[in-house]
Amino acid sequence: MTQTDNQSGKRKISLKWKWAFFTSIGVLAIVIAFSVLIFNRFTNVLLEQERMHIDNTLSTVSSRLTNYASPLSKGDVERYLRPSLNSEASQDNDSNIYSDSLIVNFSRDNILVNVYSVGGKRLFESKKNMSKFNASTKRRIMTTRQNGKNVLVGIEPLHAKKNGSLIGYAQVIDELSSYRQTARKLGVILAILVLISVLVSLILAYLLVAELLRPINQIQETINKVKTDPDSDARVPDLKSHDELSDLADLLNSMLDQTRRYIDQQQQFVEDVSHELRTPVAVIQGHIDMLLRWGKDDPEVLEESLKASLQETKRMKSLVSEMLDLSRAEQVELNYGEEITNVNEVFAQVYNDFKMIHPDFTFTFDDDTNDNVYVQIYRNHLEQVLVILLDNAIKYSEKRKEVHMSLSTSMSMVNIAIQDFGEGISQEDINKVFNRFYRVDKARSRDKGGNGLGLSIAHRLVEAYHGNISIESSLGYGSIFQINLPIVKNMPDEDKDDEDTSVAKPDQTADSDQDNGSQLK
Repeated sequence: MTQTDNQSGKRKISLKWKWAFFTSIGVLAIVIAFSVLIFNRFTNVLLEQERMHIDNTLSTVSSRLTNYASPLSKGDVERYLRPSLNSEASQDNDSNIYSDSLIVNFSRDNILVNVYSVGGKRLFESKKNMSKFNASTKRRIMTTRQNGKNVLVGIEPLHAKKNGSLIGYAQVIDELSSYRQTARKLGVILAILVLISVLVSLILAYLLVAELLRPINQIQETINKVKTDPDSDARVPDLKSHDELSDLADLLNSMLDQTRRYIDQQQQFVEDVSHELRTPVAVIQGHIDMLLRWGKDDPEVLEESLKASLQETKRMKSLVSEMLDLSRAEQVELNYGEEITNVNEVFAQVYNDFKMIHPDFTFTFDDDTNDNVYVQIYRNHLEQVLVILLDNAIKYSEKRKEVHMSLSTSMSMVNIAIQDFGEGISQEDINKVFNRFYRVDKARSRDKGGNGLGLSIAHRLVEAYHGNISIESSLGYGSIFQINLPIVKNMPDEDKDDEDTSVAKPDQTADSDQDNGSQLK
């Protein structure tokens, strides 16, 4: 097993389960904290109720026994704290009320009532118990432990109402059995609530993250398809989520399209070069074979073969140079995306250069712009496009040697037009002139030294800078090439010196297709 396999084998836990797990942990912590707060609050309320029961019981016992002026005796306490339920007629209304209160309090299983004498002797107990007596100077309710459990103990000194003398003590013990039972039930309910909350959060988190990861899974599937088959046209489908993942999918599709385009261009490049080099290589090989067989002994044949081989070698050199220019033009946006150029300046320079190197031609220049126009294009590339179009116009203008050049603006675009009055192009060929190696008249084009790449280079350069190039032509009447480029800003005249003013030498543009791409660096 390879290292890659080992590394991929380690990732056994899905992101969905990780996300669901940690979400559940968070929900568990929140629910537990909330449950603890509820439990504490509820148990405090229950405990406070138990304190109130003790306080009420102490008040009831005290109100019954403090009518005595002398220390309490066992018989007196028994008589008033264990009344006969059948002797209601012998008691007044107040006694009935107190008796009812005592019955209610004594009937509670967890309540123990004890009465002690001044000396601490137990005079009364509501139920058998082994509680200890602790004297106190005032009513107190406190928590203590008995038999390993927490209990509430309330104790109150009993003072005679008449003279305020101490006549005994009342002690009430709440074993908190009801409190503990209720608290236990509440704890079970909260525990079940916690488990249900964690389970529900786990399921919801898993479903939610599964839905959130669905676009990522689609992206991963697309990447795997392209990885398995580089020629695959697989693309991430429209996610319709309008979020970061949708942006990522669009970016990936754009990258795959661009990569596919580069691969196609590379394959086309190899095929075109192989096709175009086949003929000159065959010509050179034929001449060399002829010389080796018998031609080297004939001076005329030798000279003719060497000249033909040299001519084909130059043509191959020009072809390779133009193919490299075209390859660079196809990647121009990667290297010159931020260049700004003064169109008027480049246009005027190329116009003057061609007037100088082609004195037998008449050039007209119409500049309809009011101010300098600036576009986002590398200066040498704009110059190269103009040189290609002007070379093409001159090459096919044999009878009427006249070329019109115009520069104008409309809305946010600058328009460049170059018109010749030469042979023209048929409607059938107009849509093909920007294809690689395409020549309208192959025989005549080859005689003029063209390889059929100049217009392809111009077309690719203009499109790389978000412009467009078009052609209007008619056989026998000439052609008009138009270029439209977006204007990025109008700069004041005083800022001209900040722009790059380097220009191409006029003699570099003399040959029609040999050096029209030499400025593409």
